[in-house]
Parts: sequence; C-alpha cells; structure tokens
Amino acid sequence: MDIISLAREIGKELQKDERYLSLQLAKQNSDDDQQLQNLIGEFNLKRMAINNETQQEEPDQSKMQSLNMELRSVYAQIMQNPNMTAYNRAKEEVDALLKRVSAIIGQSADGEDPETTDLEEGSCAGDCSSCGGCH
Repeated sequence: MDIISLAREIGKELQKDERYLSLQLAKQNSDDDQQLQNLIGEFNLKRMAINNETQQEEPDQSKMQSLNMELRSVYAQIMQNPNMTAYNRAKEEVDALLKRVSAIIGQSADGEDPETTDLEEGSCAGDCSSCGGCH
C-alpha cells in the first residue's frame, strides 16, 4: 500500500471517529438553528456596513463606533448560543486530533520512531514563532 492510500485510510478512520461525528452533528445543529443563523447574517451585514463606511472618503467616526459596538454585541450573542458553543468545542477536539496526527507524521519525517513519537506538551509543532528552543 502506498503512502497516499494510507492517507486515504486515515481519512476514512477519521470520519468514523466520535470526535468527527460530534463535529458533524454540532455543525448540523448550528445550521438548523434559525436564531443562530439570523445572528450570523446580522453579524455579516454589520461587518459589511463597517467595510463600506471605512471606504468612504471621510468615514463617520461616530457611525463607525456605533457599528463596532453593534458588531461586538451580535458576536457575543453568537458565541453564547449553545449550538455555537457545542460546535466550537467539537471543532477544538477535531483540531487537536489533527494536530496530533500531523505531529506524528512530521516527526516521523524528521527521523523519529513512528511507534513512539507523539505530540507532547512543549514539543515542536513546526511553528517557530513561539519557540523556546528545541530539546
């Protein structure tokens, strides 16, 4: 079996994982939540209004401030929605799983033992921007 076939097998297994299934359910629940979808639509309209105002020759600072306050208020309502909260939690779990899989593959490509390498707290994740040095 070649490496691409193995990657496809990982993809199939990922789609069977309870974390992935939870994410799909949370996404569907969020999509079906009309109140949440209305808030997201309102948020997007506020964002577009802010963009339009900033492109004016002389943006109205008072209007900008008001729109920004409204945008933050709608954002807070979105983030307090139980379906959005569940979606974010499920997404974080899938992202953590993918980060772990990626770390194992990346570390294996760097010569580590695939049987023992894993994502460890403080280990290199490939992004040097917050690095404290390799060990």
